[in-house]
Amino acid sequence: MKKLLIVLLLWCPLGFAQQSAYEFDSAHTKIVFKLETGLHTVHGDFKLKRGIVRYDAATGKASGEIVIDATSGNSNSESRDHRMHKNVLESAKFTDITFVPDRLDGRVANEGESEVKLHGMMTLLGKEHEMTLPAKVQPTKEGLSVSTHFVVPYIQWGLKNPSTFVLRVSHDVQIEIEATLGATK
Repeated sequence: MKKLLIVLLLWCPLGFAQQSAYEFDSAHTKIVFKLETGLHTVHGDFKLKRGIVRYDAATGKASGEIVIDATSGNSNSESRDHRMHKNVLESAKFTDITFVPDRLDGRVANEGESEVKLHGMMTLLGKEHEMTLPAKVQPTKEGLSVSTHFVVPYIQWGLKNPSTFVLRVSHDVQIEIEATLGATK
């Protein structure tokens, strides 16, 4: 009996792993970008196609996929957006920008704001790049409210530099995401 109790105690953490899954609400997800130029700052946005994140609180292991519609990129300038889609993002060929998480560092508290880091691979122009996204997470009645801010070194990652002789553009683009995620089963 004593051996059985010891075996059960050793295996319980595996049996009761706290696995959670959250699906992004596309209607309540805002993805904005900011790109500095020598003359002004370009602001724009992208639309979320879909997203789900699963994680195990006991191990930190994460999975899922977040898919952004590369063709939806909009800076409110038709000519600039045409150049962005044709020359930089090549969105006719690479329609999706994806992030596949593999690890969550930190703990999502049941109440109040938590700061975590979601590690994974971002695919842009068909090439994977390792990233860690710092995020603020707030539990809600339906799931989670999440915000993150990170930098994409798009020139370093092999995308074309949109700078011209007259206009110089930063080699990094700032991304901010605010999202509502609903709990799934």
